[in-house]
Amino acid sequence: MRLVARGDRAAFEELYRRTSPWMALRLRRRCADEQIVAEVMQETYLAVWRAAGAFAGSAVGGTAVGWLWTIAARRLVDAFRRRAHHAEPPPAAAPRPVVPAAEEEALAATVGGDVGDALGRLAPELRQVLQAMVLDGLSVRETAVLLGLPEGTVKTRARRARIAMREALA
Repeated sequence: MRLVARGDRAAFEELYRRTSPWMALRLRRRCADEQIVAEVMQETYLAVWRAAGAFAGSAVGGTAVGWLWTIAARRLVDAFRRRAHHAEPPPAAAPRPVVPAAEEEALAATVGGDVGDALGRLAPELRQVLQAMVLDGLSVRETAVLLGLPEGTVKTRARRARIAMREALA
């Protein structure tokens, strides 16, 4: 990251080569729209190129991969918001179908059976924390940044989610 921060294109290309397959896979787990995934990938790596110095000079700790995923996850949320903002509202007479969020679809496809059912019954705020920490492998700090929550809140929600899962699967 320090080399990328200094404008080293070869270092950036190496970072992209090593992380882009993983990043694309992780984004596809949360979004089935290839166009959105491609846009998010482009925006993410552009942001990394422009702001690598922010990571390289930070004393926050964390990993470059965690920082990269945090950027990508935020870009994905932004893309979902843009899509929702530009979507045409349904006609007034037609009932709105209940459509699960992309993350819910990805979670259902990834985790099935009793575990999937138990995850589906969790409160959304607990499920978000569990997804970030367990499925995405983020640390408490990275999850806090991703979700815009204090670290203590993340820890509390993770504990509550684990207790609920344990009770549901007992």
